[in-house]
Amino acid sequence: MAKLAEIDRFRDVWNAEAARTIALLDALPTDKYDFRPDADGRSIGELAWHLSEIDACLTFGIEHDRFRLDDDPPNLRRPREISLLAPGYRRVHQEAVARLQTLTDSDLERQVSYFDGRPLTIREVLWDQLLRHLVHHRGQLVLLCRMAGGTPPGLYGPNREQMRALQASMSAGKA
Repeated sequence: MAKLAEIDRFRDVWNAEAARTIALLDALPTDKYDFRPDADGRSIGELAWHLSEIDACLTFGIEHDRFRLDDDPPNLRRPREISLLAPGYRRVHQEAVARLQTLTDSDLERQVSYFDGRPLTIREVLWDQLLRHLVHHRGQLVLLCRMAGGTPPGLYGPNREQMRALQASMSAGKA
């Protein structure tokens, strides 16, 4: 059995995480775009769109071999309605995937100067700065969704509502 190239493994994981992100964006309370329990923090809408910014900005930086805060990846204007966040993220993610289409395993060791001047390999940008950064902020968004009265989906297992339903169905099967 042939070993999967690391870049292909990254793409598989990234696309699976994107699907989870879309499920969460679809579950956000539609009337809570501006909900922010911390006056200095991002609102649900702002944090949700930051997930798109991660995909767009980091793949744009890889594609152009530079990371600058003043770069402006295309199609990154933040929607102002919850209902537009998931379709917008889906589009941005597809564009991000296309930017990395020609990347190969040999590119992963190439070093770039990151936003803060640190030298990072493309591997570190993809796995740490893009993927883990996305998962980190998505976890924050799950909590904001719950705090705003929403029901976030179970991303790696059942959420509490799904677990209760599962327990109820198991109990009913024993009766």
